Amino acid sequence: MAFIYSESAGLNDSKIGKLATPLKMLIEAESDAQRKKGGALTALFNIEKSNRYGETIQYSDEFTAFMAAAEGTAAETDSIVDTYRKFIEHIPFMKEFVITKQMLDDSVYGIGADAKRRCQNFVRAYYLTMNKIAEAAIANGKNTSMVFNKATVDLATADGVALFSTEHKYGSADSHGTGVQSNYFGMNRYDGNYRDLTLADVEDAITKGAAQIRNMKDENGEVLGYVADTVIIPGNLPLLEKYVKQVLGSPYEASNANNGINIHYGNWNLVVLPTWQYELNEDNLSQTYPIILMSSEANRNLCGNMFFNRVPLSVKNWEDSHTRNWIWNGYCRFGIGFGTYKHIALIECYSSGTEGDQTQI
Repeated sequence: MAFIYSESAGLNDSKIGKLATPLKMLIEAESDAQRKKGGALTALFNIEKSNRYGETIQYSDEFTAFMAAAEGTAAETDSIVDTYRKFIEHIPFMKEFVITKQMLDDSVYGIGADAKRRCQNFVRAYYLTMNKIAEAAIANGKNTSMVFNKATVDLATADGVALFSTEHKYGSADSHGTGVQSNYFGMNRYDGNYRDLTLADVEDAITKGAAQIRNMKDENGEVLGYVADTVIIPGNLPLLEKYVKQVLGSPYEASNANNGINIHYGNWNLVVLPTWQYELNEDNLSQTYPIILMSSEANRNLCGNMFFNRVPLSVKNWEDSHTRNWIWNGYCRFGIGFGTYKHIALIECYSSGTEGDQTQI
């Protein structure tokens, strides 16, 4: 993501003029460092540039397979129609920080330590904003909208329901027909008694969830066949994290003492979202454990998790005439949302004795 810097305008303090370029270089260096570190945004979202007010993602069905035709007869006529459309609007975000006149006076031999820290933290806050909104969008996937830093963000997919739902639609009545499918699943570990999560539960959830993603249907009702390769979990469930790492990280079957082959070994990336703080129960035996599975290939091909960068970090600075403080202002604008649901699934492992609203697997 590019960095836009505007030269200082109307600054009479010669010291400000001498410090402007070093601080600019410091901001650019910190920007490069943060970009290399990555985060939830680069791990889970498709990042695209935009030069519009917002971006529209249009879905349509496709031609079906060719049909046999007897000698001398005409081919069957087929058609393509638009099905669902998603519009993602860009949202502006801004932040300022101040280098006081006293700090400038005390910067005898160059940039003061406080000024350096403020510039570095300024850039970190920019990348933090993008990663936090990416994490929040995934964590709030059972809702059609969320409020993030005073902005209302639309989280509905192109079919108008939440990212994780049992009522997702596909197809068109004007062409090859319609249908409903789920990407929100429940796995009840209640066996007559409340019990805590086990390694076998996690292995079972990942296995069954991967099969659900593979069997997701396209707009024609045909099986897509994508392979899930990413596991996403909250940052505050250490037992779940432990078991997921055991399932994914051992070449042998983690829940079996016979050391059978682990079909999951080497096939997954684990993403822990630190700001996704899942609701905890006082009784651990009835705790619900969520596991999100995603196919990165389906995410790319189907325009699943989308982030549109309208205006990258743009920085201006000026001297305030009243206080003589040096003010730095940052502006960015981007859009985030979900085009489709067919690349991702949520599995909740719960122990309640009764089935929830999810599709049971």
